[in-house]
Amino acid sequence: MNDRIDLESRYCAHNYHPLPVVLTRGAGVFVWDEAGNKYLDMMSAYSAVSHGHAHPRLVELVQRQVAELNIVSRAFHTDKLGPFLQRACEISGQDAALPMNTGAEAVETAIKAARKWAYTVKGVADDQAEIITCTGNFHGRTIAIVAMSDEPQYQSGFGPFPPGFRLVEYGNINALEAAINENTAAFLVEPIQGEGGIIVPPAGYLKAAEELCRKHNVLFIADEIQTGLGRTGAMLACEHENVKPDGLILGKALGGGILPVSMFLARQELMDVFTPGDHGSTFGGNPLGAAVGLEALNILIDDNLPAKSAEMGTYLLDQLRCIDSPLVSEVRGRGLFIGIEVNPDLGNARAICEALMQRGLLSKETHETVVRLAPPLIITKAEIDWALQQIREVVGEMDSIRLAS
Repeated sequence: MNDRIDLESRYCAHNYHPLPVVLTRGAGVFVWDEAGNKYLDMMSAYSAVSHGHAHPRLVELVQRQVAELNIVSRAFHTDKLGPFLQRACEISGQDAALPMNTGAEAVETAIKAARKWAYTVKGVADDQAEIITCTGNFHGRTIAIVAMSDEPQYQSGFGPFPPGFRLVEYGNINALEAAINENTAAFLVEPIQGEGGIIVPPAGYLKAAEELCRKHNVLFIADEIQTGLGRTGAMLACEHENVKPDGLILGKALGGGILPVSMFLARQELMDVFTPGDHGSTFGGNPLGAAVGLEALNILIDDNLPAKSAEMGTYLLDQLRCIDSPLVSEVRGRGLFIGIEVNPDLGNARAICEALMQRGLLSKETHETVVRLAPPLIITKAEIDWALQQIREVVGEMDSIRLAS
């Protein structure tokens, strides 16, 4: 075993199952381990490194900002927060934003906003508000958020859970309509499910859900922590169906792969439910995070990364779908947000990821049956071609071993 891995295993909670590689440096689409071995990063830290590792503009900005001002809390105004929130609202088409740090914090913010809106604006009776979510969802791991999950492991041993959540089948518009009642505050949905296995809903589903919400005075809240900021080939995945959410959750890539930066954005009526003291975060909206977030947004626009994601993602999807192997059940996704479904009777995604790691390509399995491919949006065609070669060869080797046994 590796000494670094042993040390981490000894002192770190065993809440992850990492691949056996110790990374020490990153630049662009590549990372290096402690032995100097180079890897193509096809994970992007679950979409947090969309800009690539150590983007020069972000590194330079961080070095400058760290020497000026980092944390003062929201007890005071700073020169960085306003411009950051303005840019985020302009890009997303929302009226106002509430900055946080992690994606889970932003989801919790959305839950609180939806509930208070239900009581103060919609007129739902006290403590009766319901939020509808979908089977297969992943919105984070806090107690309230796992209360919305249908994944047994996320809930086992952590109850009791707060009430007020209803689950409907993802992609089933009739199920959503049947679940809406006078107490429904919001429908919270991922435009494409990430941890669920890169699950793309039927065409028209999001638009139909938005229209249902409008009809019944229900908030449509999009969790775009993974799918947002160019990952699916548009700035926001909701844009593929011309959907404008009442509330929007961003995170991961918002921090430029450097810092945890997240936010809840919403139309004014929804955001106005918050008054001083209702909600807060010591680090949320700090000058360093705000400066990084603003630059991360500017880079996305300046370098046209959503369009690059659309172009490279289409190419990668088309090539992956040409792989002729019974091991591959399905290839699905949008932009550079792709999942390879593995036939569980013939293999498992973990073994594929470990074999790819040996070849210098880093990815990670999801639910043991899906290989996730979500590289930095700056990836080139040549780099994708190299990745495709490794994937084809690993799948071919596994097919050969299975046929010979």
